[in-house]
Amino acid sequence: MEVLSQEFYERDPALVAKDLLGKILVRKLNSEILSGKIVETEAYYGKNDPASKAYKGRKNFNEVMFMDVGKTFIYMVHGNWLLNIVAHLKGGVGAVLIRAVEPLQGIEIMQKNKNAKDMRSLTNGPGKLTKAFAITKEFNRIDIAKKNRQLELIGGESKSFEISSSHRIGVKVDLPQKLRFFITGNNFVSKPS
Repeated sequence: MEVLSQEFYERDPALVAKDLLGKILVRKLNSEILSGKIVETEAYYGKNDPASKAYKGRKNFNEVMFMDVGKTFIYMVHGNWLLNIVAHLKGGVGAVLIRAVEPLQGIEIMQKNKNAKDMRSLTNGPGKLTKAFAITKEFNRIDIAKKNRQLELIGGESKSFEISSSHRIGVKVDLPQKLRFFITGNNFVSKPS
């Protein structure tokens, strides 16, 4: 399968967040391949989005959100690295948080990385999936729209699933629109609504 192109990410973050559902996150770890189907995402915007890392303007740590789309944006919250992909219209600001994936390949390695035996809790949250996939700050600013040796997003199954939405999780102030998207009924969604 092909790596998702830069044009895929050059759209409204909410559209990208919805369209990432069902796509495959691939992590190449030494000679092993870890993969998972994206089942939950959240869209974030710029200075008009109070829950966004870009809300207070451009800073050193968030400047990637203002730059070219298709780059990873990784930051820490509550001791966990979170994986975001920069996505916005030309000249805009935004990113999509990958909240949860359904493990497909390399499950034993994921369990070892996260020190977890329970399949359901292995990758059903943004910090859990980065631990399972061994994604750290070193992955910040990777161009995920190009084939690379460590981390890729590729096409997945066609839309043979229903998408639900809700307000974003864990934010103090949210926008009025629902910007969290997830595959309805999937067991790996972090918190079903």
